[in-house]
Amino acid sequence: MKLFITVLLTIFIAEMGDKTQLLLVAMAGKYKILHILCGTWLATILLNLMAVGAGAVLNQYLDMRLIKFIAASAFFYFSYSTLRGSEEDETESISSRNLGPVLTIFISFFAGELGDKTQLSAVTLAANYTQGNSSGEIFLHAFLIFLGCTLGLILADFIGLIAGVFLKSKLPAGALNTLSFLIFAVFGAVNMRDSMQRIFGVNTVAANVSWAAICAAFIILCAVCIEKKNRQQ
Repeated sequence: MKLFITVLLTIFIAEMGDKTQLLLVAMAGKYKILHILCGTWLATILLNLMAVGAGAVLNQYLDMRLIKFIAASAFFYFSYSTLRGSEEDETESISSRNLGPVLTIFISFFAGELGDKTQLSAVTLAANYTQGNSSGEIFLHAFLIFLGCTLGLILADFIGLIAGVFLKSKLPAGALNTLSFLIFAVFGAVNMRDSMQRIFGVNTVAANVSWAAICAAFIILCAVCIEKKNRQQ
């Protein structure tokens, strides 16, 4: 039990204020709560299974350049789609069995959390505490670590979701969408910068120019979208 409490508190504290917790604030203005819970919980379970199962060896097999680029691209896409809007957001007849939103949330949350400090904390905890005198004891430790990591992450992110729902009910119409757009855009820019630095090297000209060009293209795309919406109105 002491191991479980230690792991849960460690992951909970590590996740507080993290980008994926803020990501749920943005998602609350775009998706239904049931879809958010299903997508994020599936991603959380898979992420922690990977962390505990592979332990410290996990990072040796991940190309973080690709992971960060995918995460950045996903955040930019969600930022743009939030800005553009969709009639489907107003449709209440979407079946809960429609996996489109769930898979979308799952992919964005998974990509954002993979390789983040919270998951790396889970990897470290698994490497440090999956020890014992028998296979049964090792399995028990691994299960407790997985359970603690999963519940710690879910509790911290649930706070982010509650905050998003609260803001959605209190802010003027459209305000949360604007906040969601900004959160997604910032996460996209940060992850893209990290990706370019991993590809071309930290503070190299190629990394800075590539990052600036991609961000500029995104800004132009958003400006065109805003202009188009203004003409339609």
